[in-house]
Amino acid sequence: MKVICIGRNYLEHAREFNNEAPENPIFFLKPDTSIIIRNRPFFYPDFSDEIQYETEIVLKINRLGKNIDPRFAHRYYREISVGIDLTARDLQRECKENGWPWEISKGFEGSAPLGKFISKDHFENIRQLDFGLEINGQEVQKGNTRDLIFSFEHLIAYVSRFFTLKMGDLIYTGTPAGVGPVHVGDHLRAYIEEKTLLDFRIK
Repeated sequence: MKVICIGRNYLEHAREFNNEAPENPIFFLKPDTSIIIRNRPFFYPDFSDEIQYETEIVLKINRLGKNIDPRFAHRYYREISVGIDLTARDLQRECKENGWPWEISKGFEGSAPLGKFISKDHFENIRQLDFGLEINGQEVQKGNTRDLIFSFEHLIAYVSRFFTLKMGDLIYTGTPAGVGPVHVGDHLRAYIEEKTLLDFRIK
């Protein structure tokens, strides 16, 4: 099972890091050991002092596909959720400055908390979904899928050019502007359209 994460898929998020909007989707992988399910806690690692949240809509692939035509990409997922791409920003910065690969800043243990999946049919229009994150009861990040640079279907079709997509693969579809730090003791609640799908603590 693959965890495929899309970068710079909301224009305002790209701008907050002084990046240009990409011409094609940018993606990287996390190992399956990065996933946290059932609202289990995330344990703050000793190798970073700057873990940040990135709240994202997550797609679950439901059938095998390679070189998927964008017209048919909607058939390759039935359920969505919300997840957090936790990033060791200090490690990422060091890796970028030195021209090193930066998987250690994105793929570490527990770096992909994942909420409960629900049918996309639950929503009237998945192209206009509000989603966001609260920390300790305060809203810290909010986005809407209408602001995606690349649609869910475009992402599925594009990624499938390079990797065969299999049942159970996950696509974290990108984060809006407003990323920030988490700290030991924080309580995180992530939602889609006011429906809480992820609720966990930092320990």
